[in-house]
Amino acid sequence: MNARRTSSLLALSFLLLACAPARYAGPGMATERPERVIVLIGDGVGASYWTAARFAAGTLQTERLPVGGLVDTRASDAWITDSAAGATAYSAGIRTYNGAIAVGPDSVPVTTVLEVARDRGWGTGIVSTSSVTHATPASFVAHVPSRTRQFEIARDVVASRADVVLGGGTRWFDPAVRPDSADLLGQLRTTHTFVGSAAELAAVDPASTRRLVGLFSADQMPAAAERTPTLPDMTRGALGVLANHQAGFFLVVEGSQPDWRGHDNRPIEEVVREMLDFDAAVGVAMDFADAHPGTLVLVVADHETGGLAIELTPDSLRVEGEARRPFADYTTTGHTGQMVPLFAAGPGAERFGGMKDNFEIGRILMELVRR
Repeated sequence: MNARRTSSLLALSFLLLACAPARYAGPGMATERPERVIVLIGDGVGASYWTAARFAAGTLQTERLPVGGLVDTRASDAWITDSAAGATAYSAGIRTYNGAIAVGPDSVPVTTVLEVARDRGWGTGIVSTSSVTHATPASFVAHVPSRTRQFEIARDVVASRADVVLGGGTRWFDPAVRPDSADLLGQLRTTHTFVGSAAELAAVDPASTRRLVGLFSADQMPAAAERTPTLPDMTRGALGVLANHQAGFFLVVEGSQPDWRGHDNRPIEEVVREMLDFDAAVGVAMDFADAHPGTLVLVVADHETGGLAIELTPDSLRVEGEARRPFADYTTTGHTGQMVPLFAAGPGAERFGGMKDNFEIGRILMELVRR
């Protein structure tokens, strides 16, 4: 073999090695497959949302996750997804139509990764700053053809036997409000420790609590500036209880409200408050993962909202003598087709790196949990 060919083969070998998925050798990589999975979904969070947060904070908790990627968020019936189809791609590993909650394009229910985890004997949980019957959390525990059917979703939440349910949405479970008068709140109180305030959540002893429900508002929770408990508070509470499940657990945490700030084209300060609340929840998850090797942490978004751009204050909006500062500019009040960032750490994290379709993320989660 001549020297030039040998050199070419060596160069090709190095290129193939460089392109191969890297294995993260830090905390949490003691096993190939995870023993616990924490999925954090920032609703509407595109790259500019992370940019706004990093400009404001300097550094982010999410920087602790070493694997990065981009996700193509399309639905089966549209280039631009909604939260229901977007979350179903992650929960079930399929692309479906906008509005679908864990059903396929034919409206037939599909198995979710949370259900697979439950059937394996793992603990399961959903946490959200919206109602727990909203599209993203619902897509892991419910099966309905339309996200608007929140009374039906509430019944599915109870039937899912999720060990932890934290967020808003009391009205959807309340017999005084429900069209069928079913007392879902009463059912939850017989199977779970039930809390309704930040103080009650803080008073829960995780060591002696096996199942926990916290509903902190009639429907959606307030914005970050007024919200109690915070998303990191709820995440910490959920992890404290799920850690009792020795077989493992699967937890979904949604930061719901960056999306709402995008829909309303709100000032950058409001976007930042929601993002830092979400990023703090990521920090809680990473602290847990550092203390419990074998935990996979995945941070992703269902779609981008608003076409957010970070720009400098125009001269026309400046007060004399004031420095120019970043402000939020938008192209729409709806969702966009932008790919969204993904971050991962722990066993299996390397499988999420690079550019992926959203349903691929769900399929990888399913493979890692179904072993």
